[in-house]
Amino acid sequence: MDISATLNEIISLNIEERIRIVQAIWDSIAAEQAYPDLTERQKRELDDRINDYESNPDNLLTWEEVKASIKGR
Repeated sequence: MDISATLNEIISLNIEERIRIVQAIWDSIAAEQAYPDLTERQKRELDDRINDYESNPDNLLTWEEVKASIKGR
């Protein structure tokens, strides 16, 4: 497959068509349920976040609070 030719063809499509292609690609990836292995650094970060949550379960913000904080800047 010639990726450059394929990309050029995709770029010539309108935005709605390109979004449908992206969604179809994403759906095909999700359907395979194959995920890349995490690096050791990523594993440590996730473990740290889990430990922090378990140690401080009340120290969190809702999504609405996060959005309000961002909009207030």
